[in-house]
Amino acid sequence: MKDLEKILELTRSVGWGATDILRSFYHQTGDYNLEVQYKQNEPVTIADVNVNNYILDNLQAVLGHDDFAYISEETYKVEQANQEWVWIIDPLDGTRDFIEKTGEYAIHIALVQETRPVLAVVAVPEAQKLYYAIKGGGAFVETRDGKIPLQVSSRERIEDLTLVVSRSHRNQRLNYLLQHLPCQNQKAVGSVGGKIAAIVEQRADVYISLSGKSAPKDWDIAAPELILTEAGGKFTHFDGTPLQYNTGDINQWGGLLASNGQYHEVLCQEAERILQAWEEVKN
Repeated sequence: MKDLEKILELTRSVGWGATDILRSFYHQTGDYNLEVQYKQNEPVTIADVNVNNYILDNLQAVLGHDDFAYISEETYKVEQANQEWVWIIDPLDGTRDFIEKTGEYAIHIALVQETRPVLAVVAVPEAQKLYYAIKGGGAFVETRDGKIPLQVSSRERIEDLTLVVSRSHRNQRLNYLLQHLPCQNQKAVGSVGGKIAAIVEQRADVYISLSGKSAPKDWDIAAPELILTEAGGKFTHFDGTPLQYNTGDINQWGGLLASNGQYHEVLCQEAERILQAWEEVKN
């Protein structure tokens, strides 16, 4: 069995190092060039590439390739083998937020055993916070000064829940769904990691992802999911089935709902009902 505590120590150290690199790019002054390119309509910068290399180099230097595969947004290839232990990495989640200087970008590092995450780190550089979890061990947030355990919110009424939503990645179908849910409080936050951070810090309660022509990828969801569930929340498909990673398809298709767990099943059922109504309206 892998020593997850020791691996977590390494991963947290790598997360803080990656944080420092991203902040150095983010806070550069004067006329500098992020060398923005587009891959499948998503922006990629020199910062993504630098941090990606830093994370992979540091994990692989200690852990090697014999026992672990590595799937990263910047280096992913379809033919990668399905090993039992796989690192799933997003060196910069929220690249648009990084470019547009909203401050709401994150780093995701997850270790998946077979199809489920067992260790996760999400760093939010501009907040100088690092969230982490091991399966069965609870979730924590760490600053440069120390750490505290995380626990999701508890609200009395479904109407009191706050949805955390994207500024980009919106379409008519998602807007229709959000407009018809029983909870109408909304807070806009960039990066899936940032959204889940808002839920585990009780600033929000619900996040919905709805695939359209494209879908969120394994590296968008794996690390945030474990941190949420270890803080007492839930993250499932609308039909209640668990998310799976390292399946050969990196896309997380369909409707996904993350919440503080309190009205999770009700919200999943409502989401399916509302989408059915949308289909009828559209046709």
